[in-house]
Amino acid sequence: MAVEKEKLIEMYTKMLTIRRFEQRVAELFAAGKIPGFVHLYIGEEAVAVGTCAHLRPDDYITSTHRGHGHLIAKGGDIKRMMAELFGKRTGYCKGKGGSMHIADVELGILGANGIVGGGPPIAAGAALSAQYRGTDQVVACFFGDGAANQGTFHEGLNMASIWKLPVIFVCENNHYGISLSQLKHMNVADIADRAKAYDIPGVMVDGNDVIAVYEAAQEAVKRARAGEGSSLIECKTYRHRGHFEGDPQVYRPPEEAEAWLKKDPLPRFEAKLMEMGVLTGEKAKQIEQGIVAKIDEAVRFAEESPFPTPEELGDDVYTA
Repeated sequence: MAVEKEKLIEMYTKMLTIRRFEQRVAELFAAGKIPGFVHLYIGEEAVAVGTCAHLRPDDYITSTHRGHGHLIAKGGDIKRMMAELFGKRTGYCKGKGGSMHIADVELGILGANGIVGGGPPIAAGAALSAQYRGTDQVVACFFGDGAANQGTFHEGLNMASIWKLPVIFVCENNHYGISLSQLKHMNVADIADRAKAYDIPGVMVDGNDVIAVYEAAQEAVKRARAGEGSSLIECKTYRHRGHFEGDPQVYRPPEEAEAWLKKDPLPRFEAKLMEMGVLTGEKAKQIEQGIVAKIDEAVRFAEESPFPTPEELGDDVYTA
């Protein structure tokens, strides 16, 4: 597939932004500057970027507890995101949501979600809204292999199937539901095969190859916009960090991790772009410097922003 040079550079830049953002978050969390938990997206950048490359600003995504990469890929503001991680008033949720609840409805980002499998019903609802309003908006629903065992996954796929809703279900199969290997928590090798039960297309791709993800997402988005219904894309990938920061990771064989690290999506894509003549060493250096500068600015913004006051506790609370 021929992809425009500008699009390839944009995808590379977003992947590198996610990587450097998450690496900085790891450092800040270790230094005690970020409260709560963080679940980092390092190693899975190709999935979010390859998928979101086809989405318009008015399209929707639903995210997971590992949602920083999704937000950046969809065009989120890293300053507001960093401020939210710091618990500051200038953050996306005014400092009250933290890492697992970042949302930007104006960008179609319907929220990171601390509930495993919480996304598919929300995605189906958003897609039903688009269908009812007669738009050609689509919804990309990100979830993990563990979520594929939740009832919400099957309910979401079933409703999307029978109503031909414009949802692209994107399974980020990093092979572990927290600490339990996929080999032990399900009896199928490919989650994409579960699409057969709902009579929708199901494809499995190398989730560490951004072009493979891009191509699969292109077909699924095209189908959804045309009113032909949903698709399931399984992206086999691997998180480089633990389930959460501080996870001892004793459940992962060292040789397995070593093999997957050799398939790191970022250097693979960079080498491909170099080979194609799309990227040079100097250009890559310029992109990197620009990203680091923006992240430095985001950290300063977060550190200098105020915390919410006790009087704001009840603001933006809609149920009790």
